[in-house]
Amino acid sequence: MKTGGDVLYLDTSSLVKLYVEEEGSADVAALLRKATAAATSMIAYAEARAAFARRFREGSVSRRSYKRLLSSFEKDWINYLQVKVSHNLIRLAGDLAEKYALRGFDAIHLSSAVFLMKSNVRVMFLCYDDKLQKASVREKLVQPNL
Repeated sequence: MKTGGDVLYLDTSSLVKLYVEEEGSADVAALLRKATAAATSMIAYAEARAAFARRFREGSVSRRSYKRLLSSFEKDWINYLQVKVSHNLIRLAGDLAEKYALRGFDAIHLSSAVFLMKSNVRVMFLCYDDKLQKASVREKLVQPNL
């Protein structure tokens, strides 16, 4: 882990871009190289696996590529700062979902980043959803320069 700098919080859409080449993948990789660490919620594991499996089922990822990306993801997963889902985090997510009209998992990602920020960590929040991004600005999370 590098010293200094921001912790890059990746919602699931951002995390997936590290493993599946799509618009924004290069930006996510560049931000990750500059960050001290990468963080995400524990729920991102199941969400990312579901996203990978959907791409495989739909035929946009070959069987060989699917196995490679799963292997890479599994190897990398232990290196992410994983925000554990707790009672307090879920309660905050419920409040944020109501406040900003967010979907449930988006609210969990936002509450996870806010939780990190409240523990005196400088958090750069990366997502690819306009409503979630605007909510992260209102919660005073650092925004990446893409």
